[in-house]
Amino acid sequence: MKKELCHVVMETARALNRTGLNQGRSGNVSVRSGDGLLITASGVHFDSITDDDVVFCDLQGDWEGARKPSSELSFHSAIYRERPDAGAVVHVHSPWATSLACMHRHIPAYHYMIAVAGGVDIPCVSYATFGSEALAQHVTMGLRERDACLLANHGQIALGASADSALELAAEVENLARGYAQILAMGEPVLLNDREMEEVLVKFRSYHRNAQKSES
Repeated sequence: MKKELCHVVMETARALNRTGLNQGRSGNVSVRSGDGLLITASGVHFDSITDDDVVFCDLQGDWEGARKPSSELSFHSAIYRERPDAGAVVHVHSPWATSLACMHRHIPAYHYMIAVAGGVDIPCVSYATFGSEALAQHVTMGLRERDACLLANHGQIALGASADSALELAAEVENLARGYAQILAMGEPVLLNDREMEEVLVKFRSYHRNAQKSES
């Protein structure tokens, strides 16, 4: 099972660069594995990632093997501790989401698809040095009621029940960030209100249940 999940991590990491969500060695991917997680190693180039570049860690931050895990292990493990529904986490420095994050802007409900992240907006959490416990704390707060968030002066994170769903959400966040940034060049958008967004969230919950049934 661990070997299969290792392959999932590698394929997801390769997809990040292939889709333009990531470049070179930045970003990281993890999946839950038993009572721990499998995560990309520190400094690995995703275009040439191998089995040896995927590291098993427990949820307290200890790891096995010769390779050191990603510097962002602290927030990956914190997410799995706080979100038992999370099966995978994707972190990228995608261009549009990172641009908004560098302006410390959240993504408001300018479009109903904002609900894909689980709420009425996609928050931007406060800045902290990469790899720090402070950043892990900011991230867990930002993802307490959301499945994605921006990291100030850094990038974005998306989680999902599977690596495919986390990757899909990260791509949607990037698309929404691009749309919002383009609108800001023209002015401020007209936002959907909380009641309108709640209607969408209810529909999305039903949609996701149906999608899961069709996959099973």
